[in-house]
Formats: sequence, C-alpha cells, structure tokens
Amino acid sequence: MQLIAVFIGGGLGSLCRFLLSRFNPLVGTGLPIGTILANFFACLLLGVFASYLAEKPSDDLPLNALLATGFCGGFSTFSTFSLETFQLLRQDLAAVAFYNVALSLATGLLAVFLGYYFASRALL
Repeated sequence: MQLIAVFIGGGLGSLCRFLLSRFNPLVGTGLPIGTILANFFACLLLGVFASYLAEKPSDDLPLNALLATGFCGGFSTFSTFSLETFQLLRQDLAAVAFYNVALSLATGLLAVFLGYYFASRALL
C-alpha cells in the first residue's frame, strides 16, 4: 500500500512541478524562479504535513508515504536546482549561482518553518 501511495503522490507532485516550472516572471535575471517556487511550496507543504503527522500515531504510514515522501518528493527538485546552479556557473554567472543557492536554502528553511508553525497552531 505504501508503494502505491508514493507512486501516486510522486506522480502528482511531479506534474505540479512541471506546470510550475513553466512560470518564470523574471526572465533575463538568470534565476530559475519556477524551481525556486516549486521547492518553496514543497517545503511549505512538507512543514504542514510534518506538523500534522507529528500529532498522528505512527500507523499512518500510507498518508505519510502519499503526502510527504510521494507528493513533496515529486514536487521538490534538488537535482534540477543543482543542474541549474551548475549551468549558471558554467555561464560565468557565479553571483547569480550564489543568489540561487542562498535564496533556495533560505526560502526552503523558512517555508518548512512557516508550514510547521502555522499548521501546529491550527491543530491546537
């Protein structure tokens, strides 16, 4: 059952990431905004799911597999982030690559915190 949940969640998350990757309002800046947004929203959702699942008994593994491992795993994209950063470096855009790394890390951590924080407050 868990394998099916990961498969379904991962497919849905990948589809959402694909659609969001087409969004890039800052064309010309070099920053891969679609990837940054996909990772931000995946981290935000993972924070919400982590908060929710922290309150549930450990027997809720299919839900964890579907939401956290499957959907968030498919929606976020470390490999694409890494490739885009590498490509920026190859194009001699080291400053943009640095901003991409810093912005991605900062927004990801902030998103997990916000998701977890607000979800835990909603559960009280």
